[in-house]
Amino acid sequence: MQPDLWSDQIEAQEATRRLSSLKEEVEEWNGLARRARELSELLGLASDEGDALLQTEIRADVEQLSADLHRSEFRLLFQGEYGSSDALLAIHAGAGGTDSQEWTERLLRMYLRWADSRGFKSRVVDSSPGEEAGFKSVTVEVAGRYAYGYLRAERGVHRLVRLSPFDAAHRRHTSFALVEVLPSIDDPTQIDIDPNDLRIDTFRSSSAGGQHVNKTDSAVRIVHIPTGIVATCQNERSQAQNRAMALKVVKARLLERELQERENEQARLKGVHVSAEWGNQIRSYVMHPYTMVKDHRTGHERRDIDAVLDGDLDDFIEIYLRSTIDQLEMAQGQ
Repeated sequence: MQPDLWSDQIEAQEATRRLSSLKEEVEEWNGLARRARELSELLGLASDEGDALLQTEIRADVEQLSADLHRSEFRLLFQGEYGSSDALLAIHAGAGGTDSQEWTERLLRMYLRWADSRGFKSRVVDSSPGEEAGFKSVTVEVAGRYAYGYLRAERGVHRLVRLSPFDAAHRRHTSFALVEVLPSIDDPTQIDIDPNDLRIDTFRSSSAGGQHVNKTDSAVRIVHIPTGIVATCQNERSQAQNRAMALKVVKARLLERELQERENEQARLKGVHVSAEWGNQIRSYVMHPYTMVKDHRTGHERRDIDAVLDGDLDDFIEIYLRSTIDQLEMAQGQ
């Protein structure tokens, strides 16, 4: 209602974005309340008339409402201003050579399938292919409401134990990959970067993309000199697009660094132990001598490893996120 709102276009666009998001959230809860009232009235009528068939149909609707309510309640765990944001997910091959690079590719497939099952849009924005198979590193943008809120549960080291297809003796190998999850932001005012702090290099793309990317120096590498943060992008068609995406990754890493510093300081003041999450082995995927996926932070495990690698991750994500809230509440109570 402020007459001077649109005098600052960037601030106005951010205000309307926040308004739209809040309206969507309020309507979600109002919709749940409305459905509950309607079902309650219908159930009362069906009970009065003794309509057993209608009562059965209403109970099915109540079960669906309960599931929707559970999902909305779970999203309340996404505290902080970026919980509903898009996400940048980066996977880096660790110790294990070719096996780890192929493991990175399998994790990429797992997250792409998970994103698709959630209705999120995802695209690979940068990749560095391995010598024989897989990727040395790959970065994906996942767009959708709460993408960062969900995926932040996945950051850490993921370990694979299996009989190696790259070992002539077919021996058991252990491979590692690091998953980073960053909030993806479009508002340029959220992270202010001095252009003098950036070193920008261009080079010829080595990724798939046809003749255009292979014959021009369209790939871009940006280094944030004060922090040493590096971001590359070579999957877009033009140098300008690659530069914009690489800068977006740099800003996301700077924002994540700032958020981590805030969390560490809050935890120090509250007396909560903070572990070095980036170096932790958070989950193991064992394919030999037995099959099991185990999250070491919560103890949750499953035997159907193929389903998990096919993107069925919701239980691991939800149990971990709920456990972090429980731990924080216990620490605050102490």
